[in-house]
Amino acid sequence: MDANNLSQRLKTVADFVPKNSRVADIGSDHAYLPVYLMKQNQIEFGIASEVAKGPLENAKQEILSEGLSDKIDTRLADGLLSINKEDNINCVTIAGMGGTLIRQILDNGKNHLNGNEVLVLQPNVGENRLRTWLMNNHYEIKDETILREDGHTYEIIVAEKVNHDVKYSEQELQFGPFLLKQHSEVFVEKWQNEINRIEMVIDQMNQAKKEKPIEKIKKMKDDINSIKEVL
Repeated sequence: MDANNLSQRLKTVADFVPKNSRVADIGSDHAYLPVYLMKQNQIEFGIASEVAKGPLENAKQEILSEGLSDKIDTRLADGLLSINKEDNINCVTIAGMGGTLIRQILDNGKNHLNGNEVLVLQPNVGENRLRTWLMNNHYEIKDETILREDGHTYEIIVAEKVNHDVKYSEQELQFGPFLLKQHSEVFVEKWQNEINRIEMVIDQMNQAKKEKPIEKIKKMKDDINSIKEVL
């Protein structure tokens, strides 16, 4: 993969970035995403942000080789601390890490957000924790999608700050308000696989010679029923 041949996962993230944005890509690695966006004339300005020097050097080399050093800046910083007020960022992308880590990045750096940014987030796991943070911090989910690539399932969440309370049900937080409605084949496959995984764990617990964790098994069976309700 490179900036000219993005993975389907990153290409889908790119598709959610609004035209003519000023984007900060947090955890940019090789800066493939901002370089791709700039080459597509989709953004006006980009920040490739990294917390470690090695990945930041990779980003610098990629940007330099594409002749985009005057349009994409590289920043060594912890998460959103790379964003300055004068950058006038109106889109933040955070992709390829756990939902809990993305939530921490947003929470630790929320003072560096101006409230006008579109957040395009792609958690690998822990999507429900991320949705809960968004809800509790007045971010409304504007769109979602789910895709499968190279044996992995990825969810992408697009959110914007609003000036009113945001309320999602437990079901919406777990499964995604848009994904529930779309009910795509990938969505069904993901949650059917989760049922299979939980049932396998229950079988292992039932076969164990030591005392069975009755309450834990009951909770797992409740989880299965919750998923079956949706499917």
